[in-house]
Amino acid sequence: VEVKATRDSSTAPTVKIELPRNSGDTKVEIPVSNATPGTVAVLVHADGTEEIVKNSLPTEDGIQLTVNGGATVKIVDNSKDFADTRNHWAKDAIDFVSARGLVNGMSATIYAPNATCTRGQIVTFLWRAAGSPAPKSMSSFSDVSADSYYAKAVAWAVENGITTGTGDGKFSPDATCTRAQSVTFLFRAIGKLVDSKAEFSDVLTDSYYANAVAWAVENGVTNGIGDGLFGPDNSCTRAQIVTFLFRAYQGK
Repeated sequence: VEVKATRDSSTAPTVKIELPRNSGDTKVEIPVSNATPGTVAVLVHADGTEEIVKNSLPTEDGIQLTVNGGATVKIVDNSKDFADTRNHWAKDAIDFVSARGLVNGMSATIYAPNATCTRGQIVTFLWRAAGSPAPKSMSSFSDVSADSYYAKAVAWAVENGITTGTGDGKFSPDATCTRAQSVTFLFRAIGKLVDSKAEFSDVLTDSYYANAVAWAVENGVTNGIGDGLFGPDNSCTRAQIVTFLFRAYQGK
């Protein structure tokens, strides 16, 4: 039965998913009449608490999510409707990531899509997309304080081989993230080696990001900046990085 998402969780339709025992992780699709990138499935726990299903994906006909055994979920329109993204080319991507709590705006009404993305921000985005797992230990970077918003994200990224820092015992959290760095972080977090090579004149085959760029192109994450160029050293904006995230997680 097709349902209609609402912005208020208290009035959102509740769907009970029942699967055969021992069915394991199973992708299911809930028909939703008004699904948008900002529409999410919200898991309702036995004690009544609710949790956004970060990997719930909008499809042509509804919302897809992976469950094991069964679940009770609500279908909620969690779009943030930032004032500066309503007519922006990255609106769908921004709605998708902000609705799932992967990325926050600079305020309740402003996202700042054209601001540059820092290294601290991108590892935080990836960490949240992974479910914000607790790292086994904190990192030892001299420029990452234990009380910073990105401290756990950086430690998780190091543990999972996503980054080793920038040298000299530093992570450089406030440095602007380049396009090469952003696709490399994404690739190491969720990507797989591909047989193809990146056909960009500014991506050398022995560069640290060559495999990441090849994966990103093959999976529709990016097509470069035009004229046969990828722009590896170009700064990555907050709009560009969430678009990479949006496309990558759609293709998972």
